[in-house]
Amino acid sequence: MADFDDLLTANREFASSFDLSGFDGVAHAGVAIVTCMDSRIDPLGMLGLKPGDAKIFRNPGGRITPQALEALVLGAHLLNVERILVVPHTRCAVASNTEAELRERVAASAGRDASWQPFHVVSDQASALAEDVQKVRSHPLIPDTVKVGGFIYDVDTGLLEQLV
Repeated sequence: MADFDDLLTANREFASSFDLSGFDGVAHAGVAIVTCMDSRIDPLGMLGLKPGDAKIFRNPGGRITPQALEALVLGAHLLNVERILVVPHTRCAVASNTEAELRERVAASAGRDASWQPFHVVSDQASALAEDVQKVRSHPLIPDTVKVGGFIYDVDTGLLEQLV
């Protein structure tokens, strides 16, 4: 139980000034962001947004997976999402390693075979981003009125560059 004491202490401090009670859960800025799980990315901060402004979906590589599409459909129809940003980033592990390399690194860390574990690597980020944006734009349950853009986030400068 003591393994999480530092985080629970921090949570009590956070809760002492918590002001989102009763929040309706919609994206008040009309924004959804699909990005990587990388801890160098602050999805709200990089866009000048605050809690409550956007729906955020994170996964390795910031890819448009079936789960991401599910979240975006719900966001577009139930949660006020009018703009979607797909945002992978520079120096991403899934874009700078092969699947074999990731399996080797995980196996070394785990001390057991990881050859069965899929890691969906990205060999060409620009092409993958264009493909992902097209997946969202062409989804039959994402309205044409929803704007979709593809961006690369630079983890060294904090800047976004729109590619799609």
